[in-house]
Amino acid sequence: MGADAATVARLIDDATARLAAALGLPKREARLEARVLIAHALGVDHAWLIAHDTDPPPPSQQRAIESLIARRAAGEPVAYVLGEREFFGLNFAVTPAVLIPRPDTELLVEAALQRLPGNIAWRVLDLGTGSGAVAIALARARPMADVVAVEASADALAVAQANARRLGADNVQCVAGNWYSTLGVKKFDMIVSNPPYIAAADPHLDIGDLRFEPRQALASGNDGLHDLRVIIDGAPAHLAPGGWLLLEHGWDQGAACRALLETRGFSEARTLRDLAGHERVTLGRHPSEASVIIDPHWLPANP
Repeated sequence: MGADAATVARLIDDATARLAAALGLPKREARLEARVLIAHALGVDHAWLIAHDTDPPPPSQQRAIESLIARRAAGEPVAYVLGEREFFGLNFAVTPAVLIPRPDTELLVEAALQRLPGNIAWRVLDLGTGSGAVAIALARARPMADVVAVEASADALAVAQANARRLGADNVQCVAGNWYSTLGVKKFDMIVSNPPYIAAADPHLDIGDLRFEPRQALASGNDGLHDLRVIIDGAPAHLAPGGWLLLEHGWDQGAACRALLETRGFSEARTLRDLAGHERVTLGRHPSEASVIIDPHWLPANP
């Protein structure tokens, strides 16, 4: 990518061709990524790129553009190159220490919010919080909730803490720990988790963005169910009567998760499908004769 008074339009064209060739992307997708990366390097929005397409950025900005395009051309995920990813309408800082928040996980947040009243101070536990995306999205949508976000990785926990501060989620407490290990006898009204659920030998772990993401946040035993079993087995001891457990999982793990919930005595076990029609989130309720009173205003007629 030359620095000889290259215009914004030329820089976009060159970056598009480079990304398409290096990553095998369709031209339209490569161009979109090129525009996102160049706008980030210049500190401008997409409208500015259109209005100033004949402008030549100064050499220092062209070097910044070259650095970002080179990283992406080497396969590094766009979210890590930019250091951020949008999730549930919020902009989260991300680093290679955390899993990149994905649109599929918004289903987990939506399902939790359907069952999380806005007028009661429910206690919510997010296990394996990573960037804090799920915990913070819930906390921002339900300011009365007390949300505890648990993470085993110190580097990931620091990212979650920084995101909670920056996004004003004062009702989120970030706690170091491996699943339930540091929680003692604390009980919660809801437990949510997007745990590792890919089999350790799955070849997809060495393809695309997954190559760059933390393996401990992705792989879970020989069948991908190890951490889901641990969470489900430990949930009854940490759920209040009538409390909910909601879990994200792989597209082919819904039946296994429902069976695990039923084995542990959970009621109302069901699996929700994502926008692609794949089974993505399984949930169940802690069995108890005592019911939790919820304001019906906060639950849909047909959740």
